[in-house]
Amino acid sequence: MQRIHVEDSGARIDEVRYGGQTVSVTVQPKANLPEYEMQPTDLARSRPGNPRDDLGSSTGHRVWNLLRF
Repeated sequence: MQRIHVEDSGARIDEVRYGGQTVSVTVQPKANLPEYEMQPTDLARSRPGNPRDDLGSSTGHRVWNLLRF
């Protein structure tokens, strides 16, 4: 498992890779905005022809955690 941390003036980004594949990306904006997670698109699991899978995007989907326990 490989952890990559990148930070600039706009955000802090933490990426986790396993076997060379990105497993998760967490973005924490420096502005007063909530942290969110990028779920990478897994084209092997996507069904072609389903427009909701957004096959045109290689970045994945953004997910906000509303409640944390």
